[in-house]
Amino acid sequence: MTDSMRAVEISEPGGPDVLRLTDRPVPGAGHGEVVIRVAWAGVNRPDALQRAGSYAPPKGASDLPGLEASGEVVSVGPGVSWPAIGDSVCALLPGGGYADYVATPAAHCLPVPEGMALREAACLPETFFTVWSNVFQRGGLQAGERFLVHGGSSGIGTTAIQLASAFGARVFATAGSAEKCAACTALGAERAINYRDEDFVDILRGEGGANLILDMVGGDYLPRNVKALADEGRLVQIAFLQGPKIELNFAHVMMRRLTITGSTLRPQSDLAKARIAAALREEVWPLLDAGKVAPVMDSEFALEDAAQAHARMESSAHVGKIVLKVA
Repeated sequence: MTDSMRAVEISEPGGPDVLRLTDRPVPGAGHGEVVIRVAWAGVNRPDALQRAGSYAPPKGASDLPGLEASGEVVSVGPGVSWPAIGDSVCALLPGGGYADYVATPAAHCLPVPEGMALREAACLPETFFTVWSNVFQRGGLQAGERFLVHGGSSGIGTTAIQLASAFGARVFATAGSAEKCAACTALGAERAINYRDEDFVDILRGEGGANLILDMVGGDYLPRNVKALADEGRLVQIAFLQGPKIELNFAHVMMRRLTITGSTLRPQSDLAKARIAAALREEVWPLLDAGKVAPVMDSEFALEDAAQAHARMESSAHVGKIVLKVA
């Protein structure tokens, strides 16, 4: 390890062009932390929100973007029993993934699945932590239930389709093109709905309604989601691409005994994230080790081309995950 490292910083709030390659000091490993030499870093919507100035890092977190990465552990702080120096891991990060080195709690690290390259492993933490905690822990998805995920071709969507299908749910997904719909059905969705020319409300009501909906759109999707739910259905909101404010008639929620909930991952406590990591290692990592579930890869960019990666993501032309090659 050297004293300085390459890093991509947000020079000011704005579009992708505000991302700048710079030099920063290499972080140290505090109590319960490890330092990872980053091989690959995942690119996610919260990175773009932070870059635009609308998603501030939690207190004490790095100001650098990047919420997931893979690589080699090069330093271990006090109180860490695993991982060890030299181990290959992927990790959920508090920030700082767009850099040569990053520090993160050891309890937020997971082993690289058997037979999986570091490039693919870098795409696991953010989406798998999000999907597991919201679809299965918060949303309580059970085998045989009807599950609808919006944005089925996104990183979250492709992960949600695979996991829900693997655990025995009937999966429905929305996407914005025939190509994206085909990708959803190939991953295990029994019905992919092109939202440009079909109404997901009508389709789900025709099936008896969704028992669980995972939504990242917000805006006018909220009352439509309520209509698409079965009685006693659950809606889990994790983002608001169309805005967080809408008028909603709560009489329907009351009369049909619906549940509306939601969460964001980054502000949660280290302990909460550690518990999600432990559940993933027990329940999901065997599926990854066996090759039954895998991240869907869209494209890769060099670290210095992070602005191009953000432009690709914000174009919504991608299917699956975008990564930065760091090492």
